Amino acid sequence: MAYYQPSPVAGRHFLQIPGPTNVPDRVLRAMDHPTMDHRGPDFGRFGAQLLEKLRTVFKTEGPVVIYPASGTGAWEAALVNTLSPGDRVLMCETGWFATLWQEMAERLQLRPEFIPTDWRRGADVPAIEAALREDKAHGIRAVCVVHNETSTGCTSRIEEVRRAIDAVGHPALLLVDTISSLGSIDYRHDEWGVDVTVAGSQKGLMLPPGLSFNAVSEKALKATETAQLPRSFWDWRPMLKANETGYFPYTPATNLLYGLDAAVDMLNEEGLDNVFARHDRFAEATRRAVRHWGLEIQCEEPRHYSSSLTAVRLPEGHSANALRAVILERFNMSLGNGLGRLNDRVFRIGHLGDFGPLSLIGTLGGVEMGLGAAGVPHKPGGVQAAMAYLNGNA
Repeated sequence: MAYYQPSPVAGRHFLQIPGPTNVPDRVLRAMDHPTMDHRGPDFGRFGAQLLEKLRTVFKTEGPVVIYPASGTGAWEAALVNTLSPGDRVLMCETGWFATLWQEMAERLQLRPEFIPTDWRRGADVPAIEAALREDKAHGIRAVCVVHNETSTGCTSRIEEVRRAIDAVGHPALLLVDTISSLGSIDYRHDEWGVDVTVAGSQKGLMLPPGLSFNAVSEKALKATETAQLPRSFWDWRPMLKANETGYFPYTPATNLLYGLDAAVDMLNEEGLDNVFARHDRFAEATRRAVRHWGLEIQCEEPRHYSSSLTAVRLPEGHSANALRAVILERFNMSLGNGLGRLNDRVFRIGHLGDFGPLSLIGTLGGVEMGLGAAGVPHKPGGVQAAMAYLNGNA
């Protein structure tokens, strides 16, 4: 059974959450190939080629480590390979996922210092700079930022965070979560001076969940020599050693790697700049529909608008969860729920990954019909507003 439904529904299910995203047929077909011997010569050649071309997506000349894990595993790998118990870590509370990363840091016996926000904008760069400037003894060992906060639809400006660190002359490592931005929003590991980039397979990379990634700088590799947090499965060193010949130190997720190979080819064939422009265009069309409906976008700072998803606030007295339930039952479409303090306040429209103009119009049509069916006050015509924008911005 491809998708569990209590009763048959005609038409394909619209999965419009901000990840996992829809998996393209080309990726599914690649994953359908027979599993090869992960110790044989064919796999070594395949692995070496894949690891090399994967760097283009991160825009790095350095190594990219692949784990058979969710993005949470890559969070942990980034921390345990570079830090020691008791290290101070500066983090910014941009939303639910930044909060989870902070909680992980605490469980690992780090000392996170959490800069609060209202969950309606990206990272507070002036506050980050001020905290680093006050740290005269350089006790803060890392700055951790979520590039695209999936819970809020706010994107942080990583290049500005790097400039703030450099302006202070602080030696802290820069660790960045790109789980919902890599392959969807412009990101530059090397140019922006990122030390560890965290990523996952199930969003802009158009794969099922199950792979996670660390792109690693020379500075981060140097930090592994003194890092004292316990690590075994997450240790970069045996992974990088095996990767030199295209292999892995333990059994890799072979068929997911086949899919990754196809997905990277798709991104490079379209051209990353074109991929980003496509996401930008669909995001703006979505925001125009939301504004036409008379609803509020969760992200209040236009410079921080996400091109991966749009989080939409409902008027007081209306349940976002009830709206999502109506849309699922009547129109066979899944939308993202509100997380943490945004539970039942927002719904989230994913517009990332293998996503075209008709996918967007179908999604917005389902939302508009759902708003009417659920009795949410709105001005009809949001779909037409989105179409008018798309027609004028081919």
